[in-house]
Amino acid sequence: MATIQSVSRSPPLKVAVIGAGLIGPRHAQSVISNPSTELVALVEPSPNGSSIAASLKTTHYASITDLLTSPHKPDVAIICTPNHTHVPLSLELISAGIHILVEKPISTTLSSGLSLISAAKAQDIQLLVGHHRRFNPYLLSTKQGLSSNTLGKIIAVQGTWCLLKPASYFEGIGSWRQSSESGETTKSRRFDAEEGAAILMRFKSGVVGTFILSDAVPSPWNFETGTGENPNIPKVEGVDGFYRIMGTKGSLSVPDLTRWSYEEGATGKVGWNQSLKKEQLKVEEEKVPFDFQVQHFVDVVRDGKEPSCTGEEALRALVVCEAVKKAMKCGLPVEIDGFEIRERGKV
Repeated sequence: MATIQSVSRSPPLKVAVIGAGLIGPRHAQSVISNPSTELVALVEPSPNGSSIAASLKTTHYASITDLLTSPHKPDVAIICTPNHTHVPLSLELISAGIHILVEKPISTTLSSGLSLISAAKAQDIQLLVGHHRRFNPYLLSTKQGLSSNTLGKIIAVQGTWCLLKPASYFEGIGSWRQSSESGETTKSRRFDAEEGAAILMRFKSGVVGTFILSDAVPSPWNFETGTGENPNIPKVEGVDGFYRIMGTKGSLSVPDLTRWSYEEGATGKVGWNQSLKKEQLKVEEEKVPFDFQVQHFVDVVRDGKEPSCTGEEALRALVVCEAVKKAMKCGLPVEIDGFEIRERGKV
């Protein structure tokens, strides 16, 4: 596990984790391991909340109301609850003057997301949205490779996320995931919520792309299996190309971080009659994204650092998801203009 280097001249930030499902305890462990933060409470209304809090050596509360009237009122909170609760719980914490890191998605609707962003700004509250893969070492190495222009002008991208989520993922405290009301629209073979899609994309830059996703098939072609990021999902060594980025000077596959290109000959010309050169980008695999995200949260609250993922950026991600759902429903291409989604050719 990576060590977070931090020089703290102030008392640790008091942190409450809201929600003890799959992701909450992972956030809590990162809080515990950081010298700049102290886990003061876990809020979880389900019967197993107290035992999870005990395993984390922190105090358990059944509600945010109970937390805010307790001796353990936090400086900041990390919200890890079902999607539809993100906005109301965030607003409750904001009204109490507590800075928040809210898990993705920021909201389930554009209007509620905008209301959350406005409330945080009005109360001078720092709002960070938990897109933790911005801190993943594989993506950091990929971004560094792109920034160095070794691929030239990007032409196209491909992505795949296919894995079999067990029935238990959708049961118990995860039963909210079964409902189409939580954000999906089409039917699946197991639940009312959609389990897969094939997506065609064209970016403003002109780059085109495809993405295949499914929650219902055994496959190594997904982020967790390929990188080992999630300790609950076994890593498979040698997975290549769940992401592929193709440019005029070369192509890059992720997570193996293999760059393919041609070497210029004496004429300076390159093409398919030449042998491809293969090289590997370096990756610092020991970096733990959740650990670095918690430290970033500290830097945002303490030092005013710009959030890695602002409310506005998180809302753009939500809009893209809504656009995909709209295209699936209407069977037509849709366009995104700012936060507006419309069928192509319609004003």
